[in-house]
Amino acid sequence: MATIPGIYRHHDYTIAWISALPLEMAAAVAMLDERHPDLPTDLSDNNSYIFGSIHGHNIVIVCLPAGVYGTTSAAVIASQVQFTFKSIRFGLMVGIGGAVPSQGDIRLGDVVVSKPTRDYGGIVQYDYGKTLSNNRFERTGMLNKPPSAEHMVRSSNIPAILSDMVCRYPKMKDKFTYRGAEQDVLFEADYDHEDVESTCANCNPSRRKSRSDRGYDVPVIHYGLIASANQVMKSGRIRDQLANEFGILCFEMEAAGLMDNFPCLVIRGICDYADSHKNKQWQDYSSGSRTMTMTRFTGDLPTSVFLEQLSGS
Repeated sequence: MATIPGIYRHHDYTIAWISALPLEMAAAVAMLDERHPDLPTDLSDNNSYIFGSIHGHNIVIVCLPAGVYGTTSAAVIASQVQFTFKSIRFGLMVGIGGAVPSQGDIRLGDVVVSKPTRDYGGIVQYDYGKTLSNNRFERTGMLNKPPSAEHMVRSSNIPAILSDMVCRYPKMKDKFTYRGAEQDVLFEADYDHEDVESTCANCNPSRRKSRSDRGYDVPVIHYGLIASANQVMKSGRIRDQLANEFGILCFEMEAAGLMDNFPCLVIRGICDYADSHKNKQWQDYSSGSRTMTMTRFTGDLPTSVFLEQLSGS
């Protein structure tokens, strides 16, 4: 992907793509059809941007500062984006997340897309509320809905797109190769990680959950509620408790800081099961799979059509 010379101004960019991790940003940049020259920003804007286009839509990509995560950081990033780019029409929060395996057949490498319900706008901020008597916690407030979109559910073309990206960027082969079903291990919700090791080599294999083999390694796209908070979810017990209460499909740490002032469509590649066994083994692949969902297809829906539906045109 070469940088395309041209005259672009701040007002030419209508889509803001926000990533939480550098590896997520790298996957996003790899899928740009064109890379645009950098633009100057105001001294009050501390963000670093990458500019480009996908199917003719001009996109500005920004990442949270290294090592800085959470809803507050995301809110600051978004406010600076809106200050610098006045023509932004909608935002995309694209990254990795932890799945709730009890809510349908969600596997590592799958993708969850936020979808509003009758009571929630696609995102649940589960740590926002007030503590009442008897240590009862009451969640308060509602978050805005994402931009409206019609998602068509068809067979996924993500593997072919990942393969195409690897051909263009051979150095990414190891990062974005499917890890294999044998590496997708789920433990019982009440069984905690045995030690401080980064792998589960010493965890009790008898506490693994038995699941049928899908018979294919194509990522599945799921639509529903995403839980967001200023904390990492690493408890299978609390994960399932909250999921049963709200119908949550996955957990993440940034979207709640965006929705009220910068409504976004939230797309999360599943890299762990939001329990004490979580590790980084699937992060690269899951970053790639959710990027494919956004950049090319949502259920085989071409991005040009998908973005037009998001923007209401």
